[in-house]
Order: sequence, then C-alpha cells, then structure tokens
Amino acid sequence: MRFGGARPFRLRVVPVSGFLRPRQLAFCGGLFVAVFVALCWHVSVGEYGIPLPDVARALLGSGDPGTLLVVQELRLPRAVVGLLAGIAFGMSGALFQTMTRNPLASPDMIGLTQGAGTAVVGGIVLGWDFGLGTQALGLLGAFAGAVVVYGLAWRRGTTGYRIILVGIGVSWMCLSATDFLLARGGRFQAQAALGWLVGNLNGRDWQQAAPLAAALAVLVPATLLIGRLMRTLLLGDDVAQGLGTRVQAVRLAVLLTGVGLVAFATAAAGPVAFVALAAPQIAQRLCRTAWPPPLAAGLTGALVVLASDVVARELIPGTELPVGIVTGVLGAPVLLWLLIRVNRAGSGG
Repeated sequence: MRFGGARPFRLRVVPVSGFLRPRQLAFCGGLFVAVFVALCWHVSVGEYGIPLPDVARALLGSGDPGTLLVVQELRLPRAVVGLLAGIAFGMSGALFQTMTRNPLASPDMIGLTQGAGTAVVGGIVLGWDFGLGTQALGLLGAFAGAVVVYGLAWRRGTTGYRIILVGIGVSWMCLSATDFLLARGGRFQAQAALGWLVGNLNGRDWQQAAPLAAALAVLVPATLLIGRLMRTLLLGDDVAQGLGTRVQAVRLAVLLTGVGLVAFATAAAGPVAFVALAAPQIAQRLCRTAWPPPLAAGLTGALVVLASDVVARELIPGTELPVGIVTGVLGAPVLLWLLIRVNRAGSGG
C-alpha cells in the first residue's frame, strides 16, 4: 500500500537460524586445532613419554613398533573416548540450555546422568544386569530418566521451566536410590560403582570408543540441524508458533537428541561432572552469541575433558585420578558464577 508516493512498508522477518557467523567459524577452526593438539598431548604424556612429533607420526601409522603399540593400542582409545564424550556432553548441554532458555539446565541438573548412574549401580550391587554390560545399563538408565522427566512435566505440552523443576526432583530421587544401593552393597561392589560414578577414563579401550563414535556419527548432524530449528524458541513459545515452528515437536526432538548424546557419553565414560554445564557457557561467551552454539560447545567440551584427564593422570605421581574429580573442581566455580549472574538478572527465583 502506498501513501502519497511513499515506498510501501514491508515487514521483514530475519530468521533466527542461519549459517555460522565469521566469529563462530574462526572460533570453531581454532578449537579444531586446539583439540587436535590436546589429543596429541594426551597421548604423549605418561610414564613412557613420547615426543609430540613421534605421536603425530604414530597417529598416521608410521614410526617404530614400540611407539605404535603404546600410541594406537594403549593410549589412543582412552583419548578418543574422552574426546567423543566431551563432544557429546558439550552439545547436549547446548541443546538443553537453548531449549529451556536457562544457563543452569544441563543433563547433570535434570536427572539424566543420575538415572544412568542408578541403573549402573543397581546392576553392579544387585546383580540385576540381565547379561547387559555397564554401557547398556547406562543407556537404559538415561533414557528411563528422560521418559520420567518428560512424562511428569507434560501438561498439555511442556515448558522449559517445568522440565527443569521436574528434572531436579527426579535427579534427587535417583541420587537417593543410588546412595541406598551403595550402602546395601559390599565393599568391593561399592568401590567398583564409585569408580564409574565420578566419571572415569581409566582402562577405556576401543570397545567403549566404537559404539560412541557410531552414535555421534548420527547424533552430531542431527544436533546441528535441530539447533537451527530450535532457535526460534528463544523468542518464546507464542512467537515461535506464530513463525510456524511446531514447538512441542521441536522440543521433543531436542529432548531425544540430547538424551541420546548424554546417554552414550555416560555409558562410555561415566557421568563426567559439569562438562555439559560449563562448555556451552564458555563457547557462548567466546562466540558472543545469544545462545550456546552446539558445534563450538561440543569442541569446548572435548578440550575440557582431554585437558582435565591429563591433569588427573599427572597431578599425583603414581596415581591416576578419575577425570570427573578434576572437572568437578573446575566446574563448581562456574556453577556458582552462573547462579550469581542469574540471581542478579532477576531470573533466579
């Protein structure tokens, strides 16, 4: 419509989803390099030290037989499990924080890792593994926790706020059940369960790395696709629906993808604490975006896990600490900082 020769007014809607910005591309490129360097560093450090150039040659399949054996068979599987688990935890945290529009929402907080822990401890202490291994029990426990959270949060649809509140309640229920099982079990059973519960890469081999790699080959592209679709949720459910987004369908897809990521990562490496909480927030601030970017969050998570595992191995000579202890020490200040920021913003309740 024209008024007195004026140009017609057109409402232009700029899509929330889009391609990576130059800053995100540069940051992700730098992270790829940093993760590769951290992987080589992780493999080179140990009782039998290997120079970084020899590690790079061994990764390409050349070098003396002794170095090839140490790198490819003894150290590389552990590093690969840590790298893949960090990617999965970081991306799952980015999905949940974006879906709920809350920086405190992560699998650690809404009962998913706790559900996996309860299932694994129950299988170890009670012997109710039904022939399944730790990985299968962790997968079943995480998915069971997600079903309970989603079912209790459903009331003619779900909201991020209800998912967080219900998830916190389910998380504490699972923690109580786990403590009861540990108290009931024997000393050796409790030690085996605790070694897994804190998040541990000790003794990991290709049997844990292969299923996790296969799962991420499907879940990572799905996460990147869903991440573009879900950004309209940042505008609120009503606005998202007005823009044509099927809010409940997208939210369910986010939940299933995020649960898949955290379930396979937890099954392989245990519930490594705070990576899913801290990595998306670090990536968001470095990329200067309004939401945690999933790819950058995944690479940040991989970098955090690899570096933390090196610290866990070398901090006390002769003792290999579980990686979850180091990430917990580093992640606790991040959680306190987020709580302070949310409270100052007036959204902390």
